[in-house]
Amino acid sequence: MKNAYLLSGTLLHAAFVAGIVHPGLLHTDDDFNRIRGYVEDAAEPWLTGWNKLAARANSSYEPNAAETVCRGASWCVPQNYPDLYRDAAAAYANAIYWKVTGETANGDAAASILDAWSSTLTTVTGSSDKYLAAGLYGYQLANAAEILRDYDGWDGLTATVDMMQSVFLPLNSDFLVAHNGAVIDHYWANWDLCNLASLHAIGVLSDNQTAIDQSTDYFQNGAGMGALDNLIWTLFTEEGSGKALGQGQESGRDQGHSLLDFALAGVLAQQSYNQGLDLFALEDNRILAGAEYVFKYNTGHDVPYSTYTNSQGTMSVIGSSGRGAMRPIAELLYAHYSGVKGLNASWTREYRDLAVEDGGGAEGGGGDYGSTSGGYDQLGFGTVLFRLDE
Repeated sequence: MKNAYLLSGTLLHAAFVAGIVHPGLLHTDDDFNRIRGYVEDAAEPWLTGWNKLAARANSSYEPNAAETVCRGASWCVPQNYPDLYRDAAAAYANAIYWKVTGETANGDAAASILDAWSSTLTTVTGSSDKYLAAGLYGYQLANAAEILRDYDGWDGLTATVDMMQSVFLPLNSDFLVAHNGAVIDHYWANWDLCNLASLHAIGVLSDNQTAIDQSTDYFQNGAGMGALDNLIWTLFTEEGSGKALGQGQESGRDQGHSLLDFALAGVLAQQSYNQGLDLFALEDNRILAGAEYVFKYNTGHDVPYSTYTNSQGTMSVIGSSGRGAMRPIAELLYAHYSGVKGLNASWTREYRDLAVEDGGGAEGGGGDYGSTSGGYDQLGFGTVLFRLDE
């Protein structure tokens, strides 16, 4: 039975902590204390990472809230979803800056962004891409609000929770249940994963254990392509190291989406870990096997490949399009698997180091990787936010 492993190993690293931890999505109070110490000590590379985040934490930022957000070129003239992802990134950066420094101007800026959207937004719509918008920007807004929730200068938490529960959560849940009426393998893994991350994040933000459980149960036992055994659908043993390499569901498609899958899996696993449930450890660290595979290929090394077939077609060779692109995603995964668990994550480290070099000494975040949605799909700034002493 698929859930037979649920009580094994280190899955329950806190034995189902009583209650929901706040703040407890991508970051906890312990994390912020660690970050604050590095910044105050001007320690590198954390200081470089902090300076990159500080450059995006604009306390004069003006939000661009709308009643309706539309994503899907055939449905929207024009599409306005970039306003939402830019605002979500700004809210996150300002919330972190306030949390670390106590600067009320940045707390006020984050609050004004969240308040603008919670008082205005009623609908996320468009083509099937509306589910991507609900998933990607849902988890990002929820993370910003979770950081800001104990700011004395903000009285908008209830309104933000109401927006997340009424606008984003229904789309997240509906996609995971019905998949827009399509056959189960029509949508690629990233569609499930962003909606899982959002559903979980909204659950934590709103103290909704049912939403949290729906997300984590689906990741472990669901039928869609974002469930763990479909996301990483076959394993190989690497010669020399003997470690597992896991071929991702989108490996035969392209590398941009393959990397995105592990950005989002990392988000869900980190959020869950901070609530006491260790998805990182599932099935002998299966997420690590998938991360090592995608990062090995994207640092210029060959990997084994098995032909993959779904309702989109048959992919007989690995998809090389987008190979070597840099995303700010490996710091989180390396910090957990190497820093916390002490496991071999050598290809994750190699990709991390390339991304850090590409970023001038640290991972960047929203706005540092281009203006299109792909540059904002992950919140980033992992060097300052996730890196541990090595």
